[in-house]
Amino acid sequence: MNKRLTFHLIGNVVRLAGALMLLPLLVSLIYGGSDALPLLESMAITVAVGSALAFIRPRRETLRAREGFAVVAFSWILVSFFGGLPFYFSGYIPSLVDCFFETVSGFTTTGATIIPNVELLPKGLLFWRSFTHWAGGMGVLVLSLALIPKMGARSIHLMRAESPGPSTDKLVPRVANNAKILYEIYGGLSVIMVIALLLCGLNPYDALVHMFGAAGTGGFGTYANSIAHFNSAAVDIVTAIFMALFGVNFSLYYFVIRGNWKAALGNSEMKLYWAIMLGTTLIIAIDIMPTAAQNFYSISGVPAPPGNFFTALRYSFFQVSSVMTTTGYATADFNLWPQLSRGLLVAIMFIGASAGSTGGGIKVIRVQLLVKSMIRDIRRTVHPKSVNTIKLDGHTVDENILSGVQGFFFAYMIVLFASAIIIAKDGFSFETNFTAVVATLSNIGPGLGMVGPTGNFAAYSDASKLILSLCMLIGRLEVFPILMLFAPSAWRQ
Repeated sequence: MNKRLTFHLIGNVVRLAGALMLLPLLVSLIYGGSDALPLLESMAITVAVGSALAFIRPRRETLRAREGFAVVAFSWILVSFFGGLPFYFSGYIPSLVDCFFETVSGFTTTGATIIPNVELLPKGLLFWRSFTHWAGGMGVLVLSLALIPKMGARSIHLMRAESPGPSTDKLVPRVANNAKILYEIYGGLSVIMVIALLLCGLNPYDALVHMFGAAGTGGFGTYANSIAHFNSAAVDIVTAIFMALFGVNFSLYYFVIRGNWKAALGNSEMKLYWAIMLGTTLIIAIDIMPTAAQNFYSISGVPAPPGNFFTALRYSFFQVSSVMTTTGYATADFNLWPQLSRGLLVAIMFIGASAGSTGGGIKVIRVQLLVKSMIRDIRRTVHPKSVNTIKLDGHTVDENILSGVQGFFFAYMIVLFASAIIIAKDGFSFETNFTAVVATLSNIGPGLGMVGPTGNFAAYSDASKLILSLCMLIGRLEVFPILMLFAPSAWRQ
């Protein structure tokens, strides 16, 4: 392990995280500045610690996969810790564990919260809380590569360790240029969404903050009842569409910009992504329509007209888009929906969004490959001597990728069940505990039961909150960068 290089790169990332606090500080000053001092103190401490680490000069510039994974894992942990200091210094979240949980949830774009009434927080802290979604959506390290292109040779290891999906292909030869392209696309979609929300009647602050949540597929907002606060069909539809768009592989947008429509529209993962989303939307809309007046209503308290298919379709599409892209916004308390609808939502919690998007979950492409592997094994059982290769978009899938996907799925399920067993000691229902782990591991936010769209995670013990925080980090970093920290062989020279 090249420890000096590891510390140096971590320092650059932590220093950048401190610099990002300048934006909420400016927002705080614009809206009265009651939280300006905690933000200023936190920024100073974060930049100082980051500068001290960055001052460590490496003797060798060799960056291998193990160093890349270590930089990514420790950077996210430290950024989440220091990012929670504004909440702690302000006194709005008096527990450091709760501050860490809330900020991990922000940077990992999970959206799980321990705050029962976010409307009590001042504007600067609310802005920072949601801005962590936008910074973490495309990746803190990817942002660092875009802004600090000289972070080191072979920095593709940093990008691969942080980017969601079974593999990361470079769009252009230089990694720093890849990062810039991704953030240009990300920023462009973000600006378009802000304009759309402004046209829907939102004020600039609310439009910007809720764009952060949708773009990063995180789900933090400025109101306790989420998007339902606006009680607007236009806001619901715009937000649902953009959540779905941010759940698409960003490489496909690059292909569209370059005019390669065939590669973009012919992508099998994208086709399956939209098929699952739209098919689930239709089934849930039909399922909730007959009993809309009794057990389906907006969190804002406005009941849905009974038997109105288009109203049911509106709420269904919003919630499916929010859950499948792992955003976590809500316009309805889906805890009250029929069992079929609740079961489908839990299923798409596992599936998640596309690889290379800002969404979480197992990823659609992994589900594709797992199903294709299963079908191939069945064929081999029937015809042992046959030669079967797995193809995706006309290309043969490398066996190493298939092995990696299967290893990821196994590790994901081990973490899921182990975490659910550990937090069960808090005594809550199986539904609450199981979906709490799924919601954090898949970076969704709300689950079912006590942690549903109208609940929160405050009742869990500190130990369980740390386990759930670890789940959020494991899910966002695709399992292995965090698990690698516990492997002794990774630390040997």
